[in-house]
Amino acid sequence: MKKAELVLIPIPARGHIVSAVEIAKLLVQRDDRLSTTIFIYPSRNPVTTKDNESLAASTLPDRLRVIILPSAESSDTKPPNQFITSVYEGQKPLVREYVSKIKTQSELSPDSPQFAGFIFDAYATGLKDLANEFDVPWYAFCASDAAYLGCVLHLKDLHDEQGVDLTELGNSDAELEIPSLANSFPVKCLPLSSLVKETLPIVLEIAGGLTEAKGILINTFLELEPHAVNSLSNGKTPPVYAVGPIVKHEGDDRDAGSDGSKNYRDIMEWLDDQAPSSVLFLCFGSLGSFRSEQVKEIACALERSGHRFLWSLRKPSPSGKLKSPSDYENLQEVLPEGFLDRTAKIGKVIGWAPQVDILAHQAVGGFASHCGWNSIIESVWFGVPIATWPLYAEQQYNAFYMVIELGLGVEIKMDYTMNLQGDDEIIVNADDIMKAIKHLMEEDKEIRKKVKEMSRISEKTLMPGGSSHSSLGRFIDDIIENLS
Repeated sequence: MKKAELVLIPIPARGHIVSAVEIAKLLVQRDDRLSTTIFIYPSRNPVTTKDNESLAASTLPDRLRVIILPSAESSDTKPPNQFITSVYEGQKPLVREYVSKIKTQSELSPDSPQFAGFIFDAYATGLKDLANEFDVPWYAFCASDAAYLGCVLHLKDLHDEQGVDLTELGNSDAELEIPSLANSFPVKCLPLSSLVKETLPIVLEIAGGLTEAKGILINTFLELEPHAVNSLSNGKTPPVYAVGPIVKHEGDDRDAGSDGSKNYRDIMEWLDDQAPSSVLFLCFGSLGSFRSEQVKEIACALERSGHRFLWSLRKPSPSGKLKSPSDYENLQEVLPEGFLDRTAKIGKVIGWAPQVDILAHQAVGGFASHCGWNSIIESVWFGVPIATWPLYAEQQYNAFYMVIELGLGVEIKMDYTMNLQGDDEIIVNADDIMKAIKHLMEEDKEIRKKVKEMSRISEKTLMPGGSSHSSLGRFIDDIIENLS
């Protein structure tokens, strides 16, 4: 029986690492011919570094191992738009050494898996020359939606084939016709990186790299994104394998110490006391936070809405830094005076949140989210409708996608962008926030019905005969057939 070893390389970002680990689990649990090794690159974010160390120390399935690479000092001083590229370049020799050992072992022992290829994060396709060195195929893994993958590829076509200067589109009211979307798309919801000259070359390079992959795995499923997935079967894009929803089902043990365990118990016990689907959960990702003026508007909206809420409120990092926020030592310093007392019977304000466990709880009926794709997939899996409040990266695109394209969410502010400098910060007022909360929690029964139905479909798609189950099977067959 032929056995295959795959090497997965995510970028050093929490959501991408989680996705890589979950897809590795899916592969080894699906087929006992497969083994996987995940190389995790060092992060400048201490929280992500702590998460990675916990992951490496955790119990993983057989035939799955995690290797955390040491820091490369040369990358520490690089600006953010060069950091990931410099990290990968600096670590190439070490990755080459590890992979050489895997390949040598497979050649020396006929019982060992044969090194079959790489799966690179969509943002790490610059490592493709390693695959060429070892004469193996490489695949890309897209932790975003199929529609956004189509958008990135379309932007490259606009730039390369139609000569469009994308940097001139910024701050305009223009709309684009993107093949992966059925509706016209407002340019103001494009990621900033696609519109500024400093980072546009990186976006175009990523798109170019994706077209060279042997195939692209996407954390989505056909029934969620039929138009987008089908649009990628255009003869120009490599074969696409929609293998999602890839969801981390077990809880997050980041705060497994005594304080973390107590906080976790407090949260879950509070939810246990609430009626089904009565709680709005507010959580804005591992990097999401707001400054004091915006916090007060959110608090005012929650209090006036009268709805039960569980709010993950985090303290922003210093201005100009996109780093993980911290928990407040004293919530009174940022919330309106008397807010906690007045809302004690209907709400709970927390710091870090075990998001998966909260979304899985029957008391949660709505999710105010930053619209990271992992969070969206989790909300769909657990059948919780979203109120969209994007902050950075491709989240504005995802917000448009959920509200306008798929009809699975309501808008708080679709084109909101996190202001790292803190000057001229956009403030969403309490009236608009409250309107979205009431829309989500009271009025739009159709969205709630659609999300619940999509949740049921998402489970079926992973079962034998389901679209994602079949798609993963085709990918595995392709891997095995390519073995010499």
